[in-house]
Amino acid sequence: MTKLPKAWYMDGRLRHLALADYEGTTPRWCPGCGDHAALATVQRLLRDEQIPPDQAVVVSGIGCSSRFPHYIHTYGFHGLHGRPLPIAEGVRARRPDLHLFVVTGDGDCCAIGTAHWIHSIRYNMKMTVMLFDNNIYGLTKMQTSPTTPKGGRSNTHPEGAPLSPLNPLSITLSIANVSFVAQTADWVPAHFASIVKRAHAHPGLAFIRVLQRCPHYMDHHWEPIQSDPRRQLLLFHPEGVPAQANDQRAFPERLEHDPSDLARAREVASRTDVWPLGVLYRNPCAERYDLDTAVGLGMSGADKLAALERELTQFEV
Repeated sequence: MTKLPKAWYMDGRLRHLALADYEGTTPRWCPGCGDHAALATVQRLLRDEQIPPDQAVVVSGIGCSSRFPHYIHTYGFHGLHGRPLPIAEGVRARRPDLHLFVVTGDGDCCAIGTAHWIHSIRYNMKMTVMLFDNNIYGLTKMQTSPTTPKGGRSNTHPEGAPLSPLNPLSITLSIANVSFVAQTADWVPAHFASIVKRAHAHPGLAFIRVLQRCPHYMDHHWEPIQSDPRRQLLLFHPEGVPAQANDQRAFPERLEHDPSDLARAREVASRTDVWPLGVLYRNPCAERYDLDTAVGLGMSGADKLAALERELTQFEV
């Protein structure tokens, strides 16, 4: 991670931060890529919450979406393939004061990173995790991913993927100590923003699956859903995303869903006739491993050395 300039401070006081304060290098994603919407959503959240860039960090793995830290002006860590979650857990353990975001993809998280995905959900350390799911490996040029639909053609399966895809929502909801699970899409920016805001405020690990367009390798893949609003099921509830006045026109299919009901959340996540959008599950009382890892952070160097000496003396012969 690199040191950031503090041009947003005036005479030691924080000035009002604008979107430009969160702009990194120029994004190199393809035109029309859903990652652009995700970047704008996080930048607006930081602006709206007036979070200084040096108090936020974005951790990513490998993939198109994982270039995210280069394009946002905060601390950033572009990690290894499938490893953003353990890196983020290390950041949370030593820097619990930072606002922590994790960016991963369907290959990065659901293939090589599967074990880390499972255990990070169980650890429930406070962070906002965004799984950008475009159903394909994009950076490595169109291979079948764990979420590619059965029959979907790719360079690894030119005649069509032989297996049904896994469901990231159902899997996450089945993990012990799951704390927050939601789904949104890059083409519904207002809903996307509401979900990210709710996730960021959650006291634990908030997992968001983002249905994301890849115009280069999965052109028109999400068009049937975008063109037919009845295939999107809007979940609303005061403890999730509250209903809005214009929801009926944009989302004719709606369901009042209590996100505290885990069994019902699993039922909704497993539906194949519609794509649920909203907060499926939320448990602010789930156990948090980062509350244990924070023990001792305030110790002085001398106190840490003394504690280490006490432990080592137990092994004297």
